[in-house]
Amino acid sequence: MARQLDEQIAGRFPVGQRLRVLDVGMGQGTQALRLARAGHQVTGLEQDATMIAAARAALAGEPEGIRERMRIMEGDGRETGVHFLPGSFDVVLCHGVLMYVEDPDPLLAGLARVLAPGGLLSLLVRNGDALAMRPGLSGDWAGALAAFDTTAYRNRLGLDVRADRREALTATLAGIGAPLHAWYGVRVFTDTAADGAAVPDDVGALLAVEEKAGRTDPYRGVAALLHLCGVRG
Repeated sequence: MARQLDEQIAGRFPVGQRLRVLDVGMGQGTQALRLARAGHQVTGLEQDATMIAAARAALAGEPEGIRERMRIMEGDGRETGVHFLPGSFDVVLCHGVLMYVEDPDPLLAGLARVLAPGGLLSLLVRNGDALAMRPGLSGDWAGALAAFDTTAYRNRLGLDVRADRREALTATLAGIGAPLHAWYGVRVFTDTAADGAAVPDDVGALLAVEEKAGRTDPYRGVAALLHLCGVRG
């Protein structure tokens, strides 16, 4: 996903431009910190205290210049209008958040609002068109059969959450003025890997295959996750 995001940034902004980035639901700050290291001015918004502590600990170990470029805020992603002015950011990330939000439309509208014209909105969502893949490949036939007719599922944390269908999100993005520009699949072949599985020796080849599949039909359509990139009009 990082490679996909970098591709979109490189294709939209001049080389060397320091971008204003907002990471909504930044978690432990993996992407936010990576972009701060690349020279961008990054704001991370997160409401989970454990994640905030992890992100701050990671940031504390960085050189001063990187620490100065990254700001961590406690807050709910659905309240971006409270924290930021319209058009405040060139890039807005919202990765792995929508599955926990019952009604994502207000959240997405708020994200588009804080994007500057021409800005990039990057979403990572559970693929509602491929929910039967994980149970099916695991031999859970009853679970696979039930997954065809729903966007609800139980994640690996044991939480009941929801997925999004690409067609519906495409319509939503058009409606909020940030129409879909590009989309990718994420975790096409590796979704059934066990949590905590060892990184294979040929991880470079694995990443190359996943990256190729994530941009190639029909493989990307059955990925566990979808990476959708909208552009503010």
